[in-house]
Amino acid sequence: MSIQYTVDPEVTPALTDALLRLWADVTNAGGAVGYVPPVVPEEIREVCEDHLAQVAAGDAQLVLGVDAAGAPAALAFVHRNSHRLMRHWVGLYRVMVHPSWQGSGEGRRLMTACEDAARATAGIRAIRLTCRGGLGLERFYESCGYKEVGRTPEAIRVAEDDYRDDVLFWRPLT
Repeated sequence: MSIQYTVDPEVTPALTDALLRLWADVTNAGGAVGYVPPVVPEEIREVCEDHLAQVAAGDAQLVLGVDAAGAPAALAFVHRNSHRLMRHWVGLYRVMVHPSWQGSGEGRRLMTACEDAARATAGIRAIRLTCRGGLGLERFYESCGYKEVGRTPEAIRVAEDDYRDDVLFWRPLT
């Protein structure tokens, strides 16, 4: 059975806690979603709640995938751009699939769900996202139709002596 995707589900305290567990599981498995392992869910709460506040304000969308038991298994945030000259594209943030689902095609399905959400917003012509270099994520995003359009060397510091590139991708929707 595959993950079922929805956009902007009702956010409850229980869902927030489940999102925090998903985020921590992804991070602790080596996922590049804003933290480095080891991390516990509570360390992620502030950033997660900031994203959810933007969803509540209508400035972002939560694309959520749940498994057969209803547990969050994948998520991403699609943020509208507020700059008056850049309202024709959205930013994609915190793209993650639970480690138990990785390699099953769900990452690609999550990306498609995010693209569908962006396309459903009037006037959106493209998606921009960034990723941490050095993990092979570039190949995945390119296989989903994204093109690398920029790279800042050693912009991300994940440890005292471990710096990674910040890689910028663009995906036209038209």
